[in-house]
Amino acid sequence: MAAKSKSRGPLPRKPKPSNDAEEKIRPRAYELYEERGRIDGHASDDWLQAEAEILGKRRHPSVRRRKPK
Repeated sequence: MAAKSKSRGPLPRKPKPSNDAEEKIRPRAYELYEERGRIDGHASDDWLQAEAEILGKRRHPSVRRRKPK
């Protein structure tokens, strides 16, 4: 007889910012992108940093500010 697996359901998701907050986060994330020297590949980092700044949260641990070369 096979053991039944207990389903815990989907993992909880982080609440998305409201449209009002998103309208503030988007331009700040773009500013961070420009400050980085418009180097691609860091959109998530820039978004998380902007979100943290706008929503008053601590900086996301994966975000490290780097000086452009």
